[in-house]
Amino acid sequence: MIKPALAIVKKEITQELRTKYAINTLLAFTGAALLLILFTLRAHQLDPVPKSGLVWIIILFAAMSGMMRSFVQETDKKTWILLQLHAKPTDVYLGKLTYNFVFLLILHLFTFFFYILMMDLIIVNSFYLAASIIFGAAGLASVTTLTSAMIAQADRKGALFSVLCIPLVVPLLLILTRTTTVAWGDGAEAAALNDLAALIGFCGVTITAGILLFDYIWEE
Repeated sequence: MIKPALAIVKKEITQELRTKYAINTLLAFTGAALLLILFTLRAHQLDPVPKSGLVWIIILFAAMSGMMRSFVQETDKKTWILLQLHAKPTDVYLGKLTYNFVFLLILHLFTFFFYILMMDLIIVNSFYLAASIIFGAAGLASVTTLTSAMIAQADRKGALFSVLCIPLVVPLLLILTRTTTVAWGDGAEAAALNDLAALIGFCGVTITAGILLFDYIWEE
């Protein structure tokens, strides 16, 4: 299973380096959003909770603008059937999920690095910040990968992707906002342990659901 999944990851990386579509889109959107929030909303004057929510809103819309093409590009370039012939559904899903996770993790690190610098934030608890970044990337990757596969052959892909994604990621964003707030030093760590457990559970449930459901999506 690992070898075919890594082959899918290699294909995704090669294709992205050739086109640079997702990289350019996500970096441009994230940079513009960070500057807009800093100079227009004066976000550096906000409390820790709104600051935590803003950074995840930026990441959410950046991810939605780039991750939709995960499976859409397979239908656009007529490679969907080719993958069906040469790879098992689980291998395709794990390969796409791994690539999206790595891509979103890089996006998270980029966004948080500049967000912390621009907002002059002080990291009090680096453990919760690291957990929020890693599991936030895993949760977003699992939701966007499965949703992209569901709408890949639909007519109105963009609208369907947003409608299906947002209800699924809202609980994730609420949890991430609370864990990130603890990282800034505002919030009880005892309550944050429950949020961290819920964050891990969300990632586990969505990844498991993706593995179980992807066979039906891929074949139909």
